[in-house]
Amino acid sequence: MAQIKSIGTAVPEFRHEQDEILRFMNRIYAFNEKDRRILKFLYHHSGINSRYSVLSDYSGEPSAWTFYPHAENLEPFPSIEQRMKVFNRHAASLSATAIRNCLENQLKIEDVTHLITVTCTGLSAPGLDLQLMEMLNLPKNIFRTSVNFMGCYAAIHALKLAASFCHSDPSANILIVCTELCTLHFQQEASMDNITSSLLFGDGSAAMLVTGDDAGNTGFPLLGFYGEVMQKGKQDMSWELSSTGFTMTLSGYVPSLIEEDFDKLVSQALLKNNISRDRITHWSIHPGGKKILESIEKSLSLPKEKLGASYEVLRNYGNMSSPTILFVLKEILSGLDKSEDQIVFGAAFGPGLTMETFLVGAGS
Repeated sequence: MAQIKSIGTAVPEFRHEQDEILRFMNRIYAFNEKDRRILKFLYHHSGINSRYSVLSDYSGEPSAWTFYPHAENLEPFPSIEQRMKVFNRHAASLSATAIRNCLENQLKIEDVTHLITVTCTGLSAPGLDLQLMEMLNLPKNIFRTSVNFMGCYAAIHALKLAASFCHSDPSANILIVCTELCTLHFQQEASMDNITSSLLFGDGSAAMLVTGDDAGNTGFPLLGFYGEVMQKGKQDMSWELSSTGFTMTLSGYVPSLIEEDFDKLVSQALLKNNISRDRITHWSIHPGGKKILESIEKSLSLPKEKLGASYEVLRNYGNMSSPTILFVLKEILSGLDKSEDQIVFGAAFGPGLTMETFLVGAGS
């Protein structure tokens, strides 16, 4: 059985308070006073206090901007080529920090057998996987693969792949690294999708070490997976390329769709894996936004404190896309007692509308 041995996280150097980002957005969107009040209300009720970015611009005056032009209309607006150059300059080093934090006192870098890189905010070939091989001196014969453009649930897809690798090779030491630089893709048009994206997303990286049975029973066993695609929400969450970066569609209907179907999804996941609901002791839910977490609470009739780790990550980092669920899971696993029978139910959501779940045990 595959098991999670450790999780390491990393964020860029620039921490932006939510009010600082709000000032940047007010400057760029040039709203009238009524719309400014609405935007202020949305930012102050987002459940987010701060976010991180590889860009310093979101807290500074135009004269100090290093990425955007020194003009409030941001013209000439940065192209997708400019954004990918920044991604290639920062993503590998941020990933390497998360990996080092993950492997510290756990495994030597030369003993890693598989590398799975995950991102939806920067693409190139050769890409992040080869950059990390060179930067960390990973074995030249390492098995590597990439999960691209799946969005916020991609870490769970990578975890599924890792579990399959461990099933076929119990001696496998699999390194998953999810790195997203979401703030590179700010769009200047004041559409609802762009406003929502600028309200929620931040940058971050998370690495996870998954091992097979040969490593001994010293980790947290992966008990199973289950996923569904809600095709009625196909148009409500999407992620596409444009000449000025990647653009998101994030409909206000998403929380309602999740609230309507999430309880049924949980029931199907538990039935498939032959686990009763009363055995679930912790909930690791991707904090796609405050309203999404509230929709989960309503769907499952859960008290807010059951999603405490999700709210904490949202408050301190915002939604970082694929690494976010691993930030939440790290917080939960750090508090588990391996001598007790405990089960974590995890879930994340993404384009499609896709809902993916996983089960992690302790002492079971």
